[in-house]
Amino acid sequence: MTLIRRCKATLVAGIALFFTLVAFGNITDYGSNFAFVQHVLSMDTIFSDSALSWRALTSPAIHHAAYALIIAWQTVTALLCWYGAYRLWEASDDGIAFAQARPTAVLGLTAGFLLYAVGFMTIGGEWFAMWQSDTWNGQSAAARFLLMIGIVLLAVLAREEA
Repeated sequence: MTLIRRCKATLVAGIALFFTLVAFGNITDYGSNFAFVQHVLSMDTIFSDSALSWRALTSPAIHHAAYALIIAWQTVTALLCWYGAYRLWEASDDGIAFAQARPTAVLGLTAGFLLYAVGFMTIGGEWFAMWQSDTWNGQSAAARFLLMIGIVLLAVLAREEA
């Protein structure tokens, strides 16, 4: 069982590394992904005759605030996952201790899942009609991230046989 528990801890660490690199990239190359947020919120590349364009937010202050929120969310997710992975690894020899250590990892994984499910797929994709843009459509990437995070979340939540 220790091996399986350590595999779970390592999977969480992999997600922690992913969010660490994403947040780091967004901080050190702010402009690249800021342009994505700016165009999605401005809705300036959706269908020209879209009846949804009234939802557009064109204020640069709102764009920066939204991007800062995304980066903060990614950073907190990374920290929760790192701490969760550490706690799982430390408790991997004891099934009861491992079960008690899971909530931190589950919280971090859930935060990451929600960022892409709610933030990108729902708010960006549906409210801001990101799906209508050929250039600034991040739904495919968000779906890949959801799949990756969701599989790890399910693995961590899976009960081990006695």
